[in-house]
Amino acid sequence: MAIVDGTPPEAVIQARGLTKVYRMGEVDVVALRGVDIDFYEGEFAVLLGASGSGKSTLLNILGGLDVPTSGEVHYRDHDLAVGDEAALTRYRREHVGFVFQFYNLIPSLTARENVALVTDIAEAPLSAEDALTLVGLGPRMDHFPSEMSGGEQQRVAIARAIAKRPDLVLCDEPTGALDYRTGQIVLDVLSRVNRELGATTAVITHNAPIARMADRVIEMSDGRIRSVERNVSKLEASELRW
Repeated sequence: MAIVDGTPPEAVIQARGLTKVYRMGEVDVVALRGVDIDFYEGEFAVLLGASGSGKSTLLNILGGLDVPTSGEVHYRDHDLAVGDEAALTRYRREHVGFVFQFYNLIPSLTARENVALVTDIAEAPLSAEDALTLVGLGPRMDHFPSEMSGGEQQRVAIARAIAKRPDLVLCDEPTGALDYRTGQIVLDVLSRVNRELGATTAVITHNAPIARMADRVIEMSDGRIRSVERNVSKLEASELRW
């Protein structure tokens, strides 16, 4: 996310005054309270915060999986707050790759076939083979999920997310189900995807040391953004300790 010739990077996502209120029986649960945030082209951002801080709600709105109760959110010229389900589906299909804590692979399909499900509906995708090679699974592409470790399954999920060449890669606790060493490998893959594909990447985590590999660190608490800090020097995933 370098500044070139004094020109700041373009804001890919702009959110202003986002609120989200869920009705739980007779009780209103406020998940977001007036969030203002931008995400910039090609950056690697980490969102930190405890459970219930609003991180996942924010990511779901940015990814078009949910709409705000009030406020504005734009992806370039797309208004994501309108709530038109057909438009949000098109936005998710064309522009967003999701990586979740649990891999959601189809057990009866090989790694190659799981990734091909996405490439079959994308306009100009990477091939399943190229996507799996990018995440270091070239030799494992014809294995089934049951024949792969948790870290390998998560890398298949990342390959599936990036195969359509998304502009945004949104990751919700991608290392949450993994041990420390495997988590490092998965984070290294996400960093490499960010560099090589240039996709704006946002990673949700409650694990503070992971923030040291980000361009920017966004800390959330009680549905609000508490701080936004830029890392002067970033660590490689292999240098992280937690």
